[in-house]
Amino acid sequence: MATLPPTSTGTPNTLSEDSPLLYPLFARVRLATPSDVPHIHKQIHQMAVFERLSHVCSATEASLAATLFNSPPFQSFTVFLLEVSRTPFLNPDPNPNPSFVPISRTINLDFPIEDPESKAFRIDEDVTVAGFVLFFPNYSTFLAKPGFYVEDLFVRECYRRRGLGKMLLSAVAKQAVKLGYGRVEWIVLDWNVNAIKFYEEMGAKILQEWRICRLTGEALDAYRHFSDL
Repeated sequence: MATLPPTSTGTPNTLSEDSPLLYPLFARVRLATPSDVPHIHKQIHQMAVFERLSHVCSATEASLAATLFNSPPFQSFTVFLLEVSRTPFLNPDPNPNPSFVPISRTINLDFPIEDPESKAFRIDEDVTVAGFVLFFPNYSTFLAKPGFYVEDLFVRECYRRRGLGKMLLSAVAKQAVKLGYGRVEWIVLDWNVNAIKFYEEMGAKILQEWRICRLTGEALDAYRHFSDL
């Protein structure tokens, strides 16, 4: 579920050529790989806690590793990983893939970010995982075009309100445009007013008249012997 929880941090400034470097934060969106599963798994559980859904979150590193990354990017489940560093990235593209070039930006902060979980989310000495977005193709019969459905959008708490959620979602939208897709869609919890406002500011329409229908657990398993009914 797409999530951008509220927080009370300062407003970032995007660097211009004449901006003094106070506390620069270097950010990058890249394609995730199987080696990133531990970081993805930890963030999924943090997201479940925020959304008050930890009691239904059963994902494990093993189950994620077995179901993600079985198809080329953008043909099935795809994960963009958000990385940050206090110094410029030494390797601009650590996992080269012809289907996607990492997107980078530099944010000028008034104060440095204190990350109490930096060790748990560290990629190397200078690079830390700050968020992720998981999405996959769907199809619109009305448009007669494929699109992307965003299953999860998450930014870790200490990195929120820095424009990083917008960076992740924009990367998905940019890829949809590149592929000639018709739309990008996702759901948002009705009590998450900060996220709703954020999505509206990005140009998204909130479809109040639609409801989610879901078969899962025992209700889904009841169809195991459908041909016998």
